[in-house]
Amino acid sequence: MAEGLESALAATASVTGGDSLDLNLALGGFDDSDLDIPEVEDVPTLESILNEPDDVFELDDSELGLFSETGEPSIDPNSVSNSGVTVSEKMSPHKQRKKSSVMYAAHGAIIRHVMLKGISSQLVSAADRVDAGKPTAMAVSALIAIGTSHGLIMVFDPKQALKWCLGSTAVGAQYGAVSALCVNNDCSRLLAGFAKGQITMWDLSTGKLLRTITDAHPPGSAVLHIKFTDDPTLAICSDSGGSVFELSFKRVMGMRSCESKCLFSGSRGEVCTIEPLHMNATVKDHPLQDVSLLAMATLSKVLIVTIRPKLQVLFTKSLKGDPTSLPLLTWQFVIIQVSDSARVIDPVLAFARGNAILFYQVMCQDVNNIKFAPLQRVEMPYMLLSIAWFNSRTLVTVDTTERLHVVDVRTEEELEVIDLVDVELVYSSSYFKSLATGGNVSKALALAAENACYQSIVSYTGQLLFVGTKSVHVMTMRTWKERIDLLVKQNKFKEALTLALSFYTGKAKAVVDNIGREYTFCHLYPTYLLASYQSQIHTSSLIGSQQKRKAVVADKILDLLFTFVDLSMTQHCPERGTIEVLERHFQEVVPICVDYCLTLDRTDILFSTIFDKFGADMIAKGVFLECLEPYILNDKLVSITPTVMKEFVEHYELKGMLQNVEACIVHMNVSSLDIHQVVSLCWAHGLYDAILYVYNKGMGDYVTPLEELLWVLQAATSSSKQLTDEQIKLGNKLLVYISCCLAGRAYPFGDIPEDIVRNVKESVFKCITTIHTKGHNEEEHVYPYLRTLLQFDTREFLNVLALAFEEPEFDSSEGMFPLSVQSRQRVVDILLQIMVESIGFSPTQIGCLFTFLARQMAKHENSIIVNRLLFEQVLEFLSNPNDESRHEERQQALLELLNAGGLQQVNEHKLLKLAESAKFYRVCELLYDKRRQYYKILDCYLKDSARQHQAFSFIHGIMSEGFYAQEEKDALQQEAIKHLEELVTLDSKTTAQLILDDFTHSITDIAKKLESQVVLYEFLKGVFDYKESSGSAIYVREQAIIDPEVQEKYIELMCQYHINNVYNYVRNTENYRIEETLEIVRRYKLTNATAYLLEKAGDVQGAFGIMLETLQNKVRVFTEITSQNNEDKPDLAVSLSAVKASLMVLVQLCQRNSPRLDETERQGLWFPLLDLMMAAQRKIKGSIPDAQLDEFKELTKHVLNSMMGYIALPAILQKTMQDPTYSSGKFGDMRELILGMLDTYNYERTLLRTTNSLLNHDLHWSLANLKQSVNKGMVPKGDVCHVCNKPYTYPEEDENIIVFSCGHAYHLLCLRAVGSCTMIEGQQHWFCYQCNTNKRGGRRDRKKSLTQLSPTTTSPPGGKNAAGVAGDKKKKSQETHLDETQEQSLKQLRKNTRGPSRLAILCELSRTDRGNPAQRGIISSDSILHNESFKLQLAAPPLES
Repeated sequence: MAEGLESALAATASVTGGDSLDLNLALGGFDDSDLDIPEVEDVPTLESILNEPDDVFELDDSELGLFSETGEPSIDPNSVSNSGVTVSEKMSPHKQRKKSSVMYAAHGAIIRHVMLKGISSQLVSAADRVDAGKPTAMAVSALIAIGTSHGLIMVFDPKQALKWCLGSTAVGAQYGAVSALCVNNDCSRLLAGFAKGQITMWDLSTGKLLRTITDAHPPGSAVLHIKFTDDPTLAICSDSGGSVFELSFKRVMGMRSCESKCLFSGSRGEVCTIEPLHMNATVKDHPLQDVSLLAMATLSKVLIVTIRPKLQVLFTKSLKGDPTSLPLLTWQFVIIQVSDSARVIDPVLAFARGNAILFYQVMCQDVNNIKFAPLQRVEMPYMLLSIAWFNSRTLVTVDTTERLHVVDVRTEEELEVIDLVDVELVYSSSYFKSLATGGNVSKALALAAENACYQSIVSYTGQLLFVGTKSVHVMTMRTWKERIDLLVKQNKFKEALTLALSFYTGKAKAVVDNIGREYTFCHLYPTYLLASYQSQIHTSSLIGSQQKRKAVVADKILDLLFTFVDLSMTQHCPERGTIEVLERHFQEVVPICVDYCLTLDRTDILFSTIFDKFGADMIAKGVFLECLEPYILNDKLVSITPTVMKEFVEHYELKGMLQNVEACIVHMNVSSLDIHQVVSLCWAHGLYDAILYVYNKGMGDYVTPLEELLWVLQAATSSSKQLTDEQIKLGNKLLVYISCCLAGRAYPFGDIPEDIVRNVKESVFKCITTIHTKGHNEEEHVYPYLRTLLQFDTREFLNVLALAFEEPEFDSSEGMFPLSVQSRQRVVDILLQIMVESIGFSPTQIGCLFTFLARQMAKHENSIIVNRLLFEQVLEFLSNPNDESRHEERQQALLELLNAGGLQQVNEHKLLKLAESAKFYRVCELLYDKRRQYYKILDCYLKDSARQHQAFSFIHGIMSEGFYAQEEKDALQQEAIKHLEELVTLDSKTTAQLILDDFTHSITDIAKKLESQVVLYEFLKGVFDYKESSGSAIYVREQAIIDPEVQEKYIELMCQYHINNVYNYVRNTENYRIEETLEIVRRYKLTNATAYLLEKAGDVQGAFGIMLETLQNKVRVFTEITSQNNEDKPDLAVSLSAVKASLMVLVQLCQRNSPRLDETERQGLWFPLLDLMMAAQRKIKGSIPDAQLDEFKELTKHVLNSMMGYIALPAILQKTMQDPTYSSGKFGDMRELILGMLDTYNYERTLLRTTNSLLNHDLHWSLANLKQSVNKGMVPKGDVCHVCNKPYTYPEEDENIIVFSCGHAYHLLCLRAVGSCTMIEGQQHWFCYQCNTNKRGGRRDRKKSLTQLSPTTTSPPGGKNAAGVAGDKKKKSQETHLDETQEQSLKQLRKNTRGPSRLAILCELSRTDRGNPAQRGIISSDSILHNESFKLQLAAPPLES
């Protein structure tokens, strides 16, 4: 190296910039000793760094000493010179917080975080020793260039050695800090932007300054971004003013020049970031190859333009986000599946702001046809600081808390989180605020600038580089093996196996799978990075076909399993503990091994190497064998080696769990079993399912096991002993086995192979219907197998035969024996022969046979022929009235037989008699229906307890349908009236609905026919309940109107049976006579109902007297309780609650009626009530606890507050002062009463003031709107008067024109002639004739109006007036007219809404308030405010219970 950095800086300190500045530094001759940079003994390469252990980045970095365990810098910050440091060196705001990274076990550690120690140490040393300043910006290519706050640019080679130190501190003092850097594609040129707006270009091969550009953009603004395009002579820059410029570099006659062209002006919105699209050399023949695309983003919009071949805006998209966030841009080439067989490689732009990321695809057919398609929108749960692509499937985001998130783009799943708090990111806030040039930026940009770190996070070829205040960090993706090995190193074998399985199945995310695939769509890998990875990628990446990749991962999984099992048996195995502890340990280990071996289809490894490892321990071996069972039962494991199977059977036999062995055998492949061993075991222990399965699957024999097992069952049934559970289980299994075989199904599951299914059916059927067994003796009965099955369970075996008869083989008339239509008849004959013509079967069993025959005869269309005598026996048996067993089953059998036509030869009258005697009501219903005797069907419903409630729907169906004769309906109605009491007992409400809707009888007639008072009450209750639930009065027919006598009868019955419901009923019902009802309730002494009816009749005093008497009784009881001293006295609180309830009812009575009474009558109501309460209060004072006394006082206070709205306050006060309770004693007794009156007064006064204020405000608002409307100018719609059709543009001197707000204009005389004038309070008011006519429902005949106005004026037939009249007639003919119903509805609506207008009300209020100030608040007698709707009913709020 040359003479040292200090001398180089001193040599350039005198140069004062401009284009004359030419730093030709021979940096190739610099020496490390001259630079005063500490010498590194062994310069690390990137390969060595990347191959360091994973804990290379620790907080206690011994070499740099930058980070201690507490997170504080171990180097004295004051040792680094801060002179001239700008705000761009903003420290991380999160340095002091606790580091928090997240690794998801399903994905492992994806990111490899490495700090470039060589570069970091030289940056710190340069800042400390030569005042180079702190890092501010970074650019990465084949070299790494880092700009500093003092204007220097340090360029490092792949070995992290300093190659060039460009610029000087003198230049930094003149230009400011380096704010932006960029290297071109071939790494030959470097562009640097400065905080004060200058731009320099350097030759990276020689270190020479090629250009200094000072006029590329307006002065006074910092360079925020500078980017090379794919064209080395074209670059883009943006400044803090928000403008974007195109820089074209030219060299003519050895002279270098630069032309600047503004692409986007900051006056239209400041551009915060720019990103040109760089084409990849490996993506050949892409339509965008000759197009230069540039993406720009302001705080509110994203724009994409073409720079070459011509400047054109292609895409704009609004961008919303938090005001403190900046927009972010990043490009990536992605393979996009457009169809099942077609894929395209297109660039995708990801742009973001706030927490939202949007993805847009660039589709290009040719240069003139470029389109943008939205792909995806992702909402993040955090605010974004930066985004970058790792590869085409993986996106990296950095949030505002400096945490890095790895995100899978397709699934939007977060894969890993790394905390960057130790990096201490460099922020570019001062450049965005343009502090070096005076801070002349907008407030919006200055606010968002706090999170500007575009130049400190650089993405390059699948890597992320971060520059901090003292270090440089690289983050790359680990290979799949590295991710697995890291989990293994942390003893997380289960997580490592799960991750490996995801690689095997292709579901893993963020995979470095293929060097060609991974880097095809990125920039060419630089030498120093590619060299370090190349060997690793080729040895550890998933390269090749899918089968080959799976094989590689499978080998890795097996290695992990072997290690996992070894450790589980040694280091991880509990050294101490009970057998249960060891079993739990191995129960967690063994299923993992089984799962992964089955997934890899390597059961050979499972039953050899792994089984041998577990077999070394007896407990582990037992757990291993038991863990196989669920996999076998779920058909995941169907084959086991004979050795393991032997161990499996012996283990379960030893534990007495042979039933589990049987369940497993029927799920296994027989070829893997030792047939002799299994069959011997099954016969020895009665494993019948396994016997059948092995014979069927292993030998293809379906008959031999059936015969042998039937012999076992025959021996059990022939003995006189009761069958054991095992024998019953055998019989049931044989029935299921026979049913499966005859149906073509395998036992216990599956299907019989199609090529042998018919042979199996025939052989099994032939077996069970055989006449004699092999080697039979003379004592053997015929058909022994059928007899055995019938004796075991007749009903279920016949059900098996019924299912078999449904098979198509039994329907074939051309079939050969044993399966054909004739076979069904043969079986029936055999059954009759066995069970009817011989002995040994009970009547119940024979009855099951007859039921079976009846059903089969009904199903198969009389194809089964039964002897006449036997058929009579079947019919007699089914309808036997003395047999109550299986009643419903026998009835159903007879129904099926009847519906199939099997009883056509039987006399119908006889059949009906048999059905009635057997109580087969459904059979009777069917026969009565044929005879159309519907009234008898009703009797069947009522007699059948299971179907009684269906009688209502039956009656309604008959009565509502039109195709039934009236005579039939009348007969049914008479039958229903006859059984009315039964129907009412079933459902009174439904019965009432039926009578009201379908019957012609009136309720009065029906009520007279019911003799039982209870039934009558239930019926009437149903009537009124249905009437209430229907929502309206019953008006269908006159007969359905309920007479008052019926209503009163119902009330009388209610008094007898539900006396508590009477009061609510009379309150909610109207259709009764008051006098008669009053007599009824008096008879039953119902005080509440009596008082209500008296009040309703107008006798308020009478109602009040009754209720007051009730209250007096309850008060007397209460006072008597208070005077008792014994312990058994009733509950005081209960008695007080009764008093309170009665008082509330009485107060409500007084409040309801007080408005209709005069002052004297109101006092007659309220004062006795007040006297009663005050007298009781005086009596109980001192005899009850203070709490109850206060509660009673509250009741008295409630009475006072309630009456204040109706009785004058002086009268109340006088009455109270006369009472002994308050006339003597201290002021404290009167205090509450007086305060209560004052509260009421304040409440009413506040309410009055608020009302007046609201009304005055409303009046002011209405008048202001009217004034505003009146002050608006009015423009006529036409040039003629809308009455006479004459022009008014040039009126005569004595003609006045009136223009309305609707736009219609008239002559004053015309308007007066048609009567569009009215007098209001002595003033003349005009209204629009045309609008008013339209509102009244139509226009008048204009021709008639013209005749009335100008009788002497005529118009020719073809004149203007004639045309107007014709046009008006045409228009009238097209108008829509209301029908009579609509007109009636409209009149009713107008009547309901009729009343004074809002303006009239407000005017009346204003007049009463301002007309006579001396009488303010006094309303005249003729005022509209005396209307009932304007009266304000004031009363105190009710007392809380």
